[in-house]
Amino acid sequence: EIYTLSLHDALPILESLSTHFRQKEEKLEEILEHLAEEVAKGTPIVVEGAKDLKTLIALGVAGRVISAKSAGKSLLDLVSEIESTGAREVILLLDFDRRGREWMGRLKQLLERKRITPNTVFWHGLFSLVGKEVKDVEGLASYMETLKSKISGNS
Repeated sequence: EIYTLSLHDALPILESLSTHFRQKEEKLEEILEHLAEEVAKGTPIVVEGAKDLKTLIALGVAGRVISAKSAGKSLLDLVSEIESTGAREVILLLDFDRRGREWMGRLKQLLERKRITPNTVFWHGLFSLVGKEVKDVEGLASYMETLKSKISGNS
């Protein structure tokens, strides 16, 4: 059977989608605001590369950022760099793909052995919202733009 959906019938669906996108955008913005506050307090943040750093700046997160993959760094080199900051806690914001998750797990263990607290709260919050749609940190800014256009397009 073929069903015809009138504009009148479609409006509640579009409004529901718009509400969903708006709620998702609000949750993402809230996580990013808290992340920006934490980084502004001096907590270092570890990202994979330079494009991730540019994305964070575009999203309003600025502070001490450590790139995990610059100049062929090993995980042990990265841990040494983190140790040299003197920070007792570091925010891990590696990519959302399989490799990023693996790196994060290994880095977390190494940091814990050095008695440095690896903060993965922001990563888990972002992953729960965008993990199926965004594979890396650098994709967050364009994802936010897409969300905003879906909201304005449906309202």
